[in-house]
Amino acid sequence: MRAEIQNTVEQIEKSLKLLAQRLNWDTAQHRLEEFNARVEDPNLWDNPEAAQKLMRERQMLVDAIETYSSIKQDLKDNVEMIELGEMEDDKEVVADAEGALKALADKASKKELEALLDGEADGNDTFLEINSGAGGTESCDWANMLARMYVRWAEQHGYEVELQSETPGEEAGIKSAAYKITGPNAYGWLKSESGVHRLVRISPFDSAAKRHTSFCSVWVYPVVDDNIEIEVNPSDIRIDTYRSSGAGGQHVNTTNSAVRITHMPTGIVVTSSEKSQHQNRDIAMKALKSRLYQMELDRRNEAINAAHEAKGDAGWGNQIRSYVLQPYQMVKDLRTGHETSDTKGVLDGDLDPFMAATLAMNVSGKSRADARAD
Repeated sequence: MRAEIQNTVEQIEKSLKLLAQRLNWDTAQHRLEEFNARVEDPNLWDNPEAAQKLMRERQMLVDAIETYSSIKQDLKDNVEMIELGEMEDDKEVVADAEGALKALADKASKKELEALLDGEADGNDTFLEINSGAGGTESCDWANMLARMYVRWAEQHGYEVELQSETPGEEAGIKSAAYKITGPNAYGWLKSESGVHRLVRISPFDSAAKRHTSFCSVWVYPVVDDNIEIEVNPSDIRIDTYRSSGAGGQHVNTTNSAVRITHMPTGIVVTSSEKSQHQNRDIAMKALKSRLYQMELDRRNEAINAAHEAKGDAGWGNQIRSYVLQPYQMVKDLRTGHETSDTKGVLDGDLDPFMAATLAMNVSGKSRADARAD
């Protein structure tokens, strides 16, 4: 077997080792049997929420077992095909099996990263907020570009995207926008995007064609699971209603149905501007609970967050990534050092390499190498 292919095999084996550790492979089948026994309980659906949670957990375990077993079996089959092809001097068989191994290595690497999504809320849906910084029209346009980037990323991954609220810029773009993104591990993947994003480009709004720098903040926090209790004292919040305004079409409201909730102890403000005021109160309250839950997660992971915030200075003290369109093309993450010259691809939603690099470095406070060494 060629050295290159031997290295590929070893890479897959390392990924399988980490997957087995994260899955607790020795007990996985026993845990699945326990789940199956609980599913057969005739009283299971007396509590629909608990039943749905149990079914989700069981399915996640089933998927993890199938993924591990499939990768392990495919590795064995293709190695045997290569050995057989070499014995019979069948170069076509060898080439096909080597190609399959390279594809399997990519799959195993991706599943390895997904296995690192073991945080308390990583599997949850997520809220994503974008706010323009100082700089007027420039920052509002940048906020609109970021919104488009994240919506495209989510849609490419089959996630459902709901616009919760949006405030248009005075001349162009948006001052702020809030989305709910629904899908497996939505929060786990997007949580690394929280922070300040910096854009450098020739401004389309400057007749002198000068280079401008713009900043926007992105906040990501998990949708709180129904089984997570977050208490909000009614005396700690102020609820305001107002008339929503938008760029036109479906986002225009003509009644005072939009809702803003202010949590006075923390200063957190959440809004929702759907058509129904009752619906907006419910959405905004869920968003507030999610923000409070995120604050608790942040406190638990203070060391990790401090390391993130120490990377780079954007004026707001939390710059994480630079997008440079002039005088050269480069997107660079200041935490991991990951970079690419494909700025168009990134702004069109190609964010996986950046998320994967941050996840591998910081999930549970461990680097990918540390996780493999455990």
